[in-house]
Amino acid sequence: MRAADGAPVSPEPVLLFLHGVGTGDQDDAWRGALDRSLREVGYPGLDGIHVLAPKYPNALRGVDDKMDVPELTIRVPTGQAAKTNRLEFQRRQGAVEIRMVRHDAGTGWAGPEGAAAAALKAPAFVQAKNYLSHAHIRAFVLNRILERLPEAGRLVIVGHSLGSVIAADLVRRLPPRLEVVGMVTIGSPLPSTSFDIGGIRKALKEPPTNLGWWVNFWNIADPVTTHRGLSSVLPWIVDHRVRTHVGLGVHAATTYLSDRNVATAIGFGLHGSTSRELVVAETGLEIPLDYAETIALVALRAAHLTSTKLSGERQARFATALRQVQATTVDRIAQRNADEGRTMPSAIAALRVDLTDPGSVAPEPRRIHHLSKEDAVVMLTSLVATNVIRPFEIDVPDEVRREVFEDLTVEMGLGRQFGRDVVSAAEEASRALTGSNINWVKWVALGVGAAAVAATGGLAAAAAPAGLAGAAAITSALAAFGPGGMVGGLLTAGALVSAGSGGLAIGLANPTTSADTVEAVVAAQLTAEILRFRQKLDADPTVWADLIETSTEVRREQARLTVISDEGSPLLKDLDVKLEVTDRALRHLSARGLDPNGDPDLIPTEDASGSGLAQSGLLHRAADAFRTVDIDGDGIPDRPRAAVAIDEARAALRSRTYDLLRRRRAEGGPEGGTETDRPDQT
Repeated sequence: MRAADGAPVSPEPVLLFLHGVGTGDQDDAWRGALDRSLREVGYPGLDGIHVLAPKYPNALRGVDDKMDVPELTIRVPTGQAAKTNRLEFQRRQGAVEIRMVRHDAGTGWAGPEGAAAAALKAPAFVQAKNYLSHAHIRAFVLNRILERLPEAGRLVIVGHSLGSVIAADLVRRLPPRLEVVGMVTIGSPLPSTSFDIGGIRKALKEPPTNLGWWVNFWNIADPVTTHRGLSSVLPWIVDHRVRTHVGLGVHAATTYLSDRNVATAIGFGLHGSTSRELVVAETGLEIPLDYAETIALVALRAAHLTSTKLSGERQARFATALRQVQATTVDRIAQRNADEGRTMPSAIAALRVDLTDPGSVAPEPRRIHHLSKEDAVVMLTSLVATNVIRPFEIDVPDEVRREVFEDLTVEMGLGRQFGRDVVSAAEEASRALTGSNINWVKWVALGVGAAAVAATGGLAAAAAPAGLAGAAAITSALAAFGPGGMVGGLLTAGALVSAGSGGLAIGLANPTTSADTVEAVVAAQLTAEILRFRQKLDADPTVWADLIETSTEVRREQARLTVISDEGSPLLKDLDVKLEVTDRALRHLSARGLDPNGDPDLIPTEDASGSGLAQSGLLHRAADAFRTVDIDGDGIPDRPRAAVAIDEARAALRSRTYDLLRRRRAEGGPEGGTETDRPDQT
């Protein structure tokens, strides 16, 4: 099959360059600039590439031919087809985006629309105005370009200035069997409403089904771009900022095409990845996994099991999210290992994903065998309370979640019941704390706010129980990874479950820590204890101690703030919720017989109102000294007994010190002061 100009249809992409206003770059200087920059970034240049660069400067000045604008051949997808198309497009878009700098949409001018409208009135922009205003000129240009194109094959489009507008106008009018591998626009005025020809913005609210990806390059020094990218009007487009000096040639196609990132995008469309050798150069060695690597492997394994149990559009979205999270996770572990001089284990190295190849898939993690129940408690409690595809959020049906944990624990050699108990323990903890079943989307999201608590010094001093998932191992890994990302989220949850430190209680009682965060931490700890109980494992006494300490610290903070704050202030209400959460957890543990002291005075009971708010007798008495009470009945709350006792102790100490100094002077001791030096005068 051949195109109208006799060019053969080839499996290799054809490069279509669409020029802007002016003479149409008659000497093709753009081609030399692009060829040089392609070679600089490692591509073979334009050798062997079939290039089409139709010229239409005269047509933009005016034509006599009357013809219709070409009809649309590519329809806008709707409903489920639109969702599927957008998902597939984002995967391809991510492949090219990851090869360049971060997306930068710019902020725009204060009055870009007025500037663009004024520019169109200038003589230099008459060609652009003609294309926008005269349908027969627009039709002539589009038909002239279509006549040069093959009927089928693959196409890479590069549009400069007005050429970017023409490219956007053209893409949905191409032959149905002509696939656009990718589109690169440079120096585009499309962000301005003055260039919204034929309602392009509305027509392109979704990516065209024949378009692989679209990357736009803008320059803050280029007035044509109005200081912003195309994503300001078409959010699915990736924008990259080109940085050059201000000058007369800032808008020129040669200036943009000399940029390495522009060349990388075009080269990727024409030749694909420059690094086919990225197919896992590092295979890793058979060495034991540390805690961070183990929990990452378990989490990715659970995510893959989840993906296989979903279906339809939800499964497609989940698989796309998992692919990106797995790639990021493996890269993060590789960076951590390189920083610490640690060899990459083969089990992790085998999971690498090349995001620059949109067709690559995420390798499935191997199964985890022979994990002890003690290690599994902390690890799986962390897993059930964490979104393993963070930052993406996709709701997973309850039955799928339960099946995944059952399959996972069977693979670990722990038995199917262990997996059932993990989910059931989380559900039981939720009912104990909130009185209702788990809202899983909210449940796993709450743990995000716990990162600040996990970063406190109290966790670093935590005592480590024996085993792989000891607090020392977890907090050490957390220091290397930080609380962000999938691994950081799992480490954060693990650190909070196994902390056993007074520093944690202080962090939870702090007014800056939200009640939701306290709920997340307490829920994770309660889940672990319930799971231990169900599996007939020894209880962790530090959980009870943490809850007692947290409740005490919250009451102390509440008593301190109540003296001055307005009644019913949001902060006090937040403290009330924290108390309710911690005390309900204590009540539930007591009801389970998990009070390590066996002291009835420590068992929370309902308050006199019968509201169900848990109150511990010991905690109530401990906090009572910090409350303001109207002792003398004058209607004015007196100072807390603890504050009065402290002042009395200080006064007694000052008096005792003064008496001691006076006796020394009477006995001829060294002169050390005068009557004005009494301690209570300082």
